[in-house]
Amino acid sequence: MTNQVGDVVLPGDELTLPLPEQSKRKVLLGPGLRQQDGKVFAAKAGILKQKSTNTFWVDAIQKRYIPCKGETVIGLVVQKAGDIFRVEIGSNELAALSYLAFEGATKKNRPDVNIGDLVFAKLLVAHKDFESELICVDSMGKKQKLGVLREGFVFNCSINLARRLRSTECPLLESIKKHIQVPVEIVVGMNGRVWVNARRERDIIAVGNAILAAEFKTDDEIDDMCDQVGARFSGVA
Repeated sequence: MTNQVGDVVLPGDELTLPLPEQSKRKVLLGPGLRQQDGKVFAAKAGILKQKSTNTFWVDAIQKRYIPCKGETVIGLVVQKAGDIFRVEIGSNELAALSYLAFEGATKKNRPDVNIGDLVFAKLLVAHKDFESELICVDSMGKKQKLGVLREGFVFNCSINLARRLRSTECPLLESIKKHIQVPVEIVVGMNGRVWVNARRERDIIAVGNAILAAEFKTDDEIDDMCDQVGARFSGVA
């Protein structure tokens, strides 16, 4: 039986993923799916989702983050052991971050990272039998938006909301830029953490409240809400 994208699946369900016949690309399994003996099974209850033609995952409501290779997360540096930083990312174990996993880092040129710093990093290794490993560079060795997050404010949201914010179909971040019209930086980690930085504290609070309030709103309601927040900023309302 072929499972349709949008169907509810349960742990242990064997899945026949709906790939187009002409597709010869490798299937990529995201959170909530596992492969065993050449077969694909659901690892948690939720809705089967598909991105592009060959990427699948299970969208589920969960409180604890389960690391997944390739995802970007916001972590808190809590320990330093030799050349390794231990980072709390909301999972059941700490993740490792080498001092060499930063752009331009060498034995003589070490990155300025201290206990208590926030880092935006990508999961290089994420496996149930191994320690999760983070990096703060892309495949070309460039940091892009990865690295230590200075100043700003970080808050927690549901993992579902974080995944929605990272989706190209979610209009929230674009609506914030369109209606609020203040310089603001927003970083969303797939582990349910959001970092916001702006010139004024009230701007940070307004953007943070707008993000949290958007979880159960439709796209039209999100746009209306951002319009009302923007009107207060401009003094119209």
